[in-house]
Amino acid sequence: MLVDSPPEQRAESVSAPPTRRLVRAVGLLVSVLILVVVALASIAIGAKQLSIGEVWHGLFDASGTYGDVVVDDRISRTLLGLLAGAALGLAGSVLQALTRNPLADPGLLGINAGASAAVVTAITFFGVTSLSGYVWFAFLGAAAVGAVVWFLGGSRGATPVRLALAGTAISAALYGYLQAVMIMDDAALNKMRFWTVGSLSSATDATIEQVLPFLGVGMVLALALARPLNAMEMGDDTAKALGADLNRTRVLSMLTATVLCGAATAACGPIVFVGLMVPHVVRSFTGPDLRWILPYAAVLSPVLLLGADVLGRLVARPSELQVGIVTAILGGPVFIFLVRRRRTAQL
Repeated sequence: MLVDSPPEQRAESVSAPPTRRLVRAVGLLVSVLILVVVALASIAIGAKQLSIGEVWHGLFDASGTYGDVVVDDRISRTLLGLLAGAALGLAGSVLQALTRNPLADPGLLGINAGASAAVVTAITFFGVTSLSGYVWFAFLGAAAVGAVVWFLGGSRGATPVRLALAGTAISAALYGYLQAVMIMDDAALNKMRFWTVGSLSSATDATIEQVLPFLGVGMVLALALARPLNAMEMGDDTAKALGADLNRTRVLSMLTATVLCGAATAACGPIVFVGLMVPHVVRSFTGPDLRWILPYAAVLSPVLLLGADVLGRLVARPSELQVGIVTAILGGPVFIFLVRRRRTAQL
């Protein structure tokens, strides 16, 4: 397995100097403030242009037209973006630590595609129409594909290239299946054409209420895995010496990624690259300590997702570009850069 950082750098994650811990804490606070600003922008900016006064009126008086636009639509959309972004960022961080593979990502490894294929199957062939019904199919599809990719990638001997190739191949096959199903079924096409590219536009209070328990459990599990995953970063023998249960950590990590990706995908469709880009940015200034990477990822991933959603509303006014398309456009060049950088480092 390839490890993203040398042993002496990983050892620093156990005991960081007080000054660096203070800098990290201040940085996390700044990240929260940035998230607040982006969330407010998500509420204020949309396909329908509103003045600051109209937005303010809508926030505090939901009885009129402006209230309908701002409160019922944009706030629900923003809250779902916050939850889904945090879930994808945490899932990506956990998968990268688990596989010791800096290119691991729910989208690249096919987990999102598995959840999507299972949801489309549930809706088209089993008549499941409610989120509370097909969220279980999303979990099943995510878990099944995650296991297949892990096996094809070499299991414990997985390398970044093999995992990426396995995930890409399975994703291509599953998205081909999705297109075939929607082409053969006009009703499915109309229902799923926005969902399959990843979108926050259909967010409602009911959507948030249904996925919140799953996302809450997944986020708590992810944060609780910081210490055992830190131990595993030092190597299996060292992790065992530190008292880490390797099998339990691996199972819980895959379960956590499945719950987070399954719930997020069920709510807003497959959104790629969020779980890849943010952990890389975070790791550049926090170091390899997951006790900091995970909180930062939980805060900055919604910044990316909501920022992409706002950008999609601006560039296509009066219509909008779905957030899954925007993140794919942004993430493609980033992925190429990361692959080239790793290749250069290995030469």
